[in-house]
Amino acid sequence: MTSESALFASPIRQPIAITPGDPCGIGPEIIARAWCLAPESTQACFVAGDVGLMRRAMALVQAVPTYPICEIQTPAEALLVPPRCLPVLQVVPVAPVLPWGQVDACAGQLAGEAVLWATRAALQGEVAALVTAPLHKEALHAAGAPYNQYPGHTELLQAEAARHMGVALDAMPVRMMLANDELRTVLVSIHVSLRDALEAITVERVLQTLRITDASLAKILGRRPRMAVAGVNPHAGEGGLFGREEIEVLQPCLSVARQEGLDVHGPYAPDTVFMRARKQADGRREFDVVIAMYHDQGLIPVKYLGVEQGVNVTLGLPLVRTSPDHGTAMDLAGKGQAHASSMIEAIRMARQMVSGMH
Repeated sequence: MTSESALFASPIRQPIAITPGDPCGIGPEIIARAWCLAPESTQACFVAGDVGLMRRAMALVQAVPTYPICEIQTPAEALLVPPRCLPVLQVVPVAPVLPWGQVDACAGQLAGEAVLWATRAALQGEVAALVTAPLHKEALHAAGAPYNQYPGHTELLQAEAARHMGVALDAMPVRMMLANDELRTVLVSIHVSLRDALEAITVERVLQTLRITDASLAKILGRRPRMAVAGVNPHAGEGGLFGREEIEVLQPCLSVARQEGLDVHGPYAPDTVFMRARKQADGRREFDVVIAMYHDQGLIPVKYLGVEQGVNVTLGLPLVRTSPDHGTAMDLAGKGQAHASSMIEAIRMARQMVSGMH
């Protein structure tokens, strides 16, 4: 663990809720394994889900469980659970035993219900943060309303937060940040087609992304982040030869952001800017984060560096939410082989963000 990540296990005043994700995927297993491998990080955390599911997952991890499952009745009880114990709050109807590795509408419904409960608990101040294990989008859609409205976690959390705050959905803008120990990147658009993503590159949306990133990362770093903006086109447009988005959108946007005091630089050629923001061997970074113009531009570099340690952070919500940077891995589910590294890092990141807010 780096000196930065050593901060992640700092004490917290309220419990952190962890949702198990799709019951047929690897989410329950990586949570159970995180409890065994990182007890300092999982202290004061609990699973908001199904007790039987987590007992089954712990049996995958340990033939003779030394971390018993402890059913709690309220989130606050998670702060009182003794060491070497995994607290679970039953927030869904008692789940049937579902087959590992299969897409199932019942699994999608149980996963969705757990996320909705935990989101509402976070919005109401009952938990300090929310860490979400992976959902399966097909299972979520098969579960029907209301879950089939949402492409994934981010959109579900955004809609629930907007309802809680009594504002329109477009008044609750969110952004995805993907981070590992070497690189952070924030996306201007998330789950849309490439054609639609290019249409989303506007002065208003890019400026909104910069503002959200500045405010959110300041809580993590304890200072304003130094942000680099990736161009849209090869060589950042080469002065308009390869496209004019840099001239007509990004440069005016950056000018406004700098007038507001944001520490922002670019636009830079997208094929080199991520290397400039990558943490060096001596621990220094030229930039704290890269603002990427669309999903794959930003996520490929981070995932290439190591999907096992990647953390997905939703910025802009009135709550802290992190998640592992991988999916349900149905082909691995039930085999006891799933790695918990990304889940552990997601829990540590949530702890650090919560600590930074006090």
